[in-house]
Amino acid sequence: MPRFILSPRGLLACLITACLAQSVIAADAPASSSASALTTANNAAVLQHLPFSDRTDFESISRGLIAPFTGQVKDASGKVIWDIQSYEFLDKDQAPASVNPSLWRLAQLNAHAGLFEVSPKIYQVRGLDLANMTIIEGDDGLIIIDPLTVAETAKTALDLYYQNRPHKPVVAVIYSHTHVDHFGGVRGVIDEADVKAGKVKVYAPAGFMEHVMSENVFAGTAMSRRAQFQFGSLLPRGEKGQLDAGLGKSSPSGGTVTLIPPTDLIDKDLETRTIAGIEVEFQLTPGTEAPAEMNLYLPQFRALCMAENATQMMHNILTPRGAQVRDAKAWSQYLDSSLARYGAKSDVLFAQHNWPTWGGERIRTFLADQRDMYAFLNDRTLHLLNQGLTPLEVADAIKTLPGALDQKWYTRGYYGSLSFNVRAVYQRYLGFYDGNPSNLNPLPPVETAKRTVEAMGGSAAVLEKMRAAMTQGDYRWAAQLGNHLLFAEPDNVAGRNAQAEALEQLGYQSENATWRNMYLTGAMELRNGVPQHAGSSVSVDMMQAMTPDMFFDYLAIRLDSEKAVGHDLTLNWTFEDQNQDFNLTLRNGVLTHRAGLNPAADAGVTLSKATLEQISLKQLDFPTAIQKGLIKLQGNGKKLGELLGSVDTFSPQFNIVTP
Repeated sequence: MPRFILSPRGLLACLITACLAQSVIAADAPASSSASALTTANNAAVLQHLPFSDRTDFESISRGLIAPFTGQVKDASGKVIWDIQSYEFLDKDQAPASVNPSLWRLAQLNAHAGLFEVSPKIYQVRGLDLANMTIIEGDDGLIIIDPLTVAETAKTALDLYYQNRPHKPVVAVIYSHTHVDHFGGVRGVIDEADVKAGKVKVYAPAGFMEHVMSENVFAGTAMSRRAQFQFGSLLPRGEKGQLDAGLGKSSPSGGTVTLIPPTDLIDKDLETRTIAGIEVEFQLTPGTEAPAEMNLYLPQFRALCMAENATQMMHNILTPRGAQVRDAKAWSQYLDSSLARYGAKSDVLFAQHNWPTWGGERIRTFLADQRDMYAFLNDRTLHLLNQGLTPLEVADAIKTLPGALDQKWYTRGYYGSLSFNVRAVYQRYLGFYDGNPSNLNPLPPVETAKRTVEAMGGSAAVLEKMRAAMTQGDYRWAAQLGNHLLFAEPDNVAGRNAQAEALEQLGYQSENATWRNMYLTGAMELRNGVPQHAGSSVSVDMMQAMTPDMFFDYLAIRLDSEKAVGHDLTLNWTFEDQNQDFNLTLRNGVLTHRAGLNPAADAGVTLSKATLEQISLKQLDFPTAIQKGLIKLQGNGKKLGELLGSVDTFSPQFNIVTP
């Protein structure tokens, strides 16, 4: 996504909204491979392991359907940004050989799109976004929980509701947590003028704005690029391509990411508010699926909203796109608190992804199983690491969940995975180092690869070993060999094709939607080249929400210390419309800042925050702003040029599967 402010699910803003790229297809690029006989057999065996005869989820996904959605959503230019029709290939009952049957089942469930009644007065629009939009009918208006990722899909979702229900105004929006698919469409359902006039309130957990900005700025470029892999946003939809994202569908990119800052923050562990005549009890759950997140209980309806803390699958302790490691122990404890407090007085449990769970006994079992799952991830990892196992050894030792958990659909690894999650728990407690001194300072990937390929007898020998491994169905080993070969010889065409095939077979076998997407995206880029960035979609709202402090933090990240060494300076910055002063110090190639003016500064910069926003959005550059009088310089103005000359612009489409 935009190289300045957006990240994804920190995007996540990239996750659905801004993977704006087009593939540069090599003229002689081979087509995707078919499922091998060994992959076909592997997938067929899944049918014998899991309870496919249990159709409860198919009953649940259809329950309460009021109006299906089968169309597309377009932006103002007519570009399709959401297309549920692209998943019509999922109508087949039997999974094709190129798809794990368990994942095919989930993809079929997530393809149900439309307006659904959860219970009287509570409705959800599903299948118009990765997330769900929940609508509660209050006495004098509507309460919307999580207005999706972009304004266009959010407006379409609300329009679908209005076509089938009474037209009440929206009087409140609740952001359940800090990921963009839960707030980015807010301007599609409310007008900021109504918020400023007090007609609409916006509720969010404490720390919401700080974490939104943190997740969508500092590692934004890298997260966005990796999110293209995780969500398969550039893959064709189909039996050999993207068919799901685990939590829901991830359709074409684009749309308008928006943000209206909250008016009311929930800052107590348990806090009750009456909104539109509806009593809402908020349960803060910091450090779980998001650093600022909250569940909601609606006693009037005996309904429990678990935000994204209890979905119909295993979630991520560390998402592959990158994020701070989550706390599996705290996650488990909050689930237990929800079970203890609300389990006996809830008739329906709904979340902001997937479909609801009805019935008190089923709800209590669901919450208890989810609690046990996250507790197991934490405790079993600690058990094994205290026996001296390293991250990969822990991942290899924990192949299934214990007891009946392994046979529950809602604990399957469709989004999070056992392998990734236990390594994340290890990282949380012990970090990335495995304790082996030989791994203190290993060679970087390219040097390792070159020496490994040489030690194995050269590229031809490695390629032969790759093909032998694939013949035996050992695709994991083949992919490891192929990675060495390509990091040593990235232009080796035979190696690229062999590696693409190995990754495709791994993708076809994967039960995890995001793993499939990552394998197949890697294969696509090996065959076709790295997609070229075709534009960016900078969220004006996020930029306007950034404080000068946040701008300077990101400027320090963009600073190339090697260029900056030798250009020591101090600059005063005055934001005349904010009545705020800062001084920046560049010293030893490091940029720091603090509030207030430095009387010994080399130069001063006076501007408005609005001017800074225009510059950050690339609507204006510093020289033009100075020429127009929007920026006033005092002292040695060349020092500002020295600083800006040391600042990099990050390339959004860096290599991943080759050096």
